[in-house]
Amino acid sequence: MQEQKYSIKQWAKDDRPREKLLSKGPKSLSDSELLAILINNGNKQKSAVDLGKEVLQLGKNNLNELGRLSAKEIMRINGIGEAKAITIAAALELGRRREGSGFLENPVIQHSKDVAGFLRSVLKDLSREMLVVLYLNQANKVTHHEIVSMGGITGTVVDPRVVLKNAITEGATSIIICHNHPSGNLKPSRADELITTKLKEAGNLLDIKVLDHIIVSDHGYYSFADDGKL
Repeated sequence: MQEQKYSIKQWAKDDRPREKLLSKGPKSLSDSELLAILINNGNKQKSAVDLGKEVLQLGKNNLNELGRLSAKEIMRINGIGEAKAITIAAALELGRRREGSGFLENPVIQHSKDVAGFLRSVLKDLSREMLVVLYLNQANKVTHHEIVSMGGITGTVVDPRVVLKNAITEGATSIIICHNHPSGNLKPSRADELITTKLKEAGNLLDIKVLDHIIVSDHGYYSFADDGKL
């Protein structure tokens, strides 16, 4: 029996992922071929494309699911070492950041939808709840944003003093708070409602307005302001 050839170098030139990208453009490549370029090389048993297919299978053949995996989880695949896993994780993170980068070019907030897409890109794929605060100036332009709290799978602890101290430091006249629900459920919890009320009342004392509290998940977003709860 003829020995199977696993090296991509032995493929027809037009079938090699790198050459295919150069000649036909990145859109012509499958997800596994794009991953193969990141993986760079295979081993004695599998080509880089074969390894790319296994990486996709680990993510249930869904890039959103793949984005939730850590580098250590990707390293479970035989043939994917630390360097390859880190490269894949870094590429996925760049994709997330690119998704939200357009918002930051002209971040003037007029409606909840203006900010929800950006916040989903920041918080998507996370398995823990995190709270992000956007700091706005008098023209409703975002001057700064940061993650101020990291929690567990079911909740995060928010200290209103930290949020408002940062707002004063940034010279913000208003803020938008946002957190993710890894469960996918967009309904605000009692704790979500309480922290919104606390921040609103404390902000009023400092003349810092809480414009909205937005909850995001893979299924969309919920806005306290849109729902008349602010």
